[in-house]
Amino acid sequence: MELHNVWFVLIAVLWTGYFFLEGFDFGIGVLTKLLARDRAERRVLINTIGPVWDGNEVWLLTAGGATFAAFPDWYATLFSGFYLPLLLILICLIVRGVAFEYRHKRDEERWQTNWEHAIFWTSLLPAVLWGVAFGNIVRGVAIDGDKEFVGGLSDLLNPYALLGGVVTLALFTFHGAVFAALKTVGDIRVRARRLAFRLGLATAVPAACFLLWTQVLRGDGPSLVALAVTVAALLGAIGAIRAGREGWSFALSGVTIAAAVAMLFLALFPDVMPSTLNEEWSLTVTNASSSPYTLKIMTWLAVIATPLVLLYQGWTYWVFRKRIGTQHLADSH
Repeated sequence: MELHNVWFVLIAVLWTGYFFLEGFDFGIGVLTKLLARDRAERRVLINTIGPVWDGNEVWLLTAGGATFAAFPDWYATLFSGFYLPLLLILICLIVRGVAFEYRHKRDEERWQTNWEHAIFWTSLLPAVLWGVAFGNIVRGVAIDGDKEFVGGLSDLLNPYALLGGVVTLALFTFHGAVFAALKTVGDIRVRARRLAFRLGLATAVPAACFLLWTQVLRGDGPSLVALAVTVAALLGAIGAIRAGREGWSFALSGVTIAAAVAMLFLALFPDVMPSTLNEEWSLTVTNASSSPYTLKIMTWLAVIATPLVLLYQGWTYWVFRKRIGTQHLADSH
């Protein structure tokens, strides 16, 4: 396999890891309004991701950096054409991180409530916008012969991409509800399990529509296999949470996300950003990649660094693996 194809696969893996990990992060943020009944339960939900949320975002930084180094033309066209939505995502991630750190700095109810509102909205908006962004990447955008995006913001708000935003929001919220059931004890665990089941059913219909639309739009044999795996895993996750098997449900909801991302990249390949103006102007793994020498150096660095990162992040999750509930909360200062 040529190195530019290898790096296309690696970037797909990085986005898969990001959506799997940050997906339940965003879901927990949304659930602070949908599931938690009081401030104590909101603290419990936030504490389930407290030790890991910032580590999860490393996958996004790595995916962006890898795209910049391996496919500079893809990076340039993507970040210039999607400037406003990506800027909004960046602002949300910054505010969200500040909200996690500053929420508990004061006892005042208004102070904590405002930061809780910030956590909710800065979790919901990126969950939607990532779906819209990837929907447009797969569908294609207006790229001219100079590899430049010549469309406008309104071109990005098409029905297919907006449906993608609905699907990522629903899927991440379901993923977060399953994670909440897996990481909590007591009444909040029972309610998280019930809510996860309902969210799973609500996710199934738009997800099936979006995946079928993707298959009709750009799919082939391998993407059809990924579609089948996605549907089977989602149904399995719903059935497992219904049976009270939170661990199996979380694993299967993770497989759902991974298979869905795989389907999008399989449908996209060998393009990285199709042009809706002229197929010959599409960015591909060949015409958008860096030099072979650059890709070779990057490959050696990835071979050395990736296992270390995976070991460290896996250790973090192992250390903070226990369930928590309101009885485990420290007294507020």
